[in-house]
Amino acid sequence: MTELSSPEAEQQAKLARCESIVSYRFQDQSLLLGALTHASGAEHRLASNERLEFLGDAILGGIVCELLYRRFPDYLEGDLTKIKSVVVSRVSCAKLSESLGFQACLILGKGMAQNSELPASLLADVFEALVAAIYLDGGDIEVRRFIEETVGPEIELAAAGELEGNYKSQLQQLAQREFGSTPIYQLMDEKGPDHAKCFQVAAQVGGLRYEPAWGKNKKEAEQRAASNALSEIEDELPPFASN
Repeated sequence: MTELSSPEAEQQAKLARCESIVSYRFQDQSLLLGALTHASGAEHRLASNERLEFLGDAILGGIVCELLYRRFPDYLEGDLTKIKSVVVSRVSCAKLSESLGFQACLILGKGMAQNSELPASLLADVFEALVAAIYLDGGDIEVRRFIEETVGPEIELAAAGELEGNYKSQLQQLAQREFGSTPIYQLMDEKGPDHAKCFQVAAQVGGLRYEPAWGKNKKEAEQRAASNALSEIEDELPPFASN
């Protein structure tokens, strides 16, 4: 029996650790290896997790939409869309990756591996890539189990409105990590009588202003503006209207 070299042994340990986290044993280990391999640690781009991330994003969105449709039969389309925008956002995917411990399983290039704090986008990518890998290897039943176990609690929190208060803190963490900047909030407009005013606020990060949002008070408007900014940063449609 041939002993594995140190890099090979370390790689196998990472794969085994990830299988333990997701509670699934891969038949095709190359799918798991691909999902965990960042472009910086791949021999070529096709060997990285980029293609799997592309597929995983679509699978995650589709399954979450169905879960929301079945769980909340009395919710209108707009309500379902708002919940979905929170739970499948790249901010949420990055948070789930970090809480599950996927960062310890990643296969990175030397320069990236030396970073004490990984970019949120990288953590989001690996979550979505693992969704695709589990789907391709284990099929619909296994990937639904994984998504329900990991994303299910986020759906309940979002539906209860408990995640909305985190938009500003999420944007601050993302802005500082990705742009080295702190968000500022600008009052754009206000309307209505003094006893029932509404306020329009826009979030700005590093000189770039994002889609404003209205709220019943400045605090609510700032939270919604932060949510819009998070969505736009991840190339998603802002969930709150500006008019």
